[in-house]
Amino acid sequence: MDVLERIKQQVTDNPIILYMKGSPDFPQCGFSARTVQALNACGVEYAYVNIYEDEEVYRALPKYANWPTFPQLYVKGELVGGCDITLDLFQSGDLKPMLEEAVVKKQAA
Repeated sequence: MDVLERIKQQVTDNPIILYMKGSPDFPQCGFSARTVQALNACGVEYAYVNIYEDEEVYRALPKYANWPTFPQLYVKGELVGGCDITLDLFQSGDLKPMLEEAVVKKQAA
């Protein structure tokens, strides 16, 4: 499977997916760590891909999303953004309902 098709499948199959440096237990950059903290504070399960463990995804994801940096958060198949956007959404109170809605819709499907 082509790497862009694989990314599309990951984004489609998971209501919430974070492409990050490292893992939620061991983030390997401050931006990924802060994004994970915001997601964890919302109490919603999410998938993740450690871009350091998948060279193809690491190279292709910026082209797929037209977003050059990591982490990248996708909700319901759409790019939400990186660390700053995720933190802004968390601080405004908009992130948790967005994530909860994505999980509920996936469970209902």
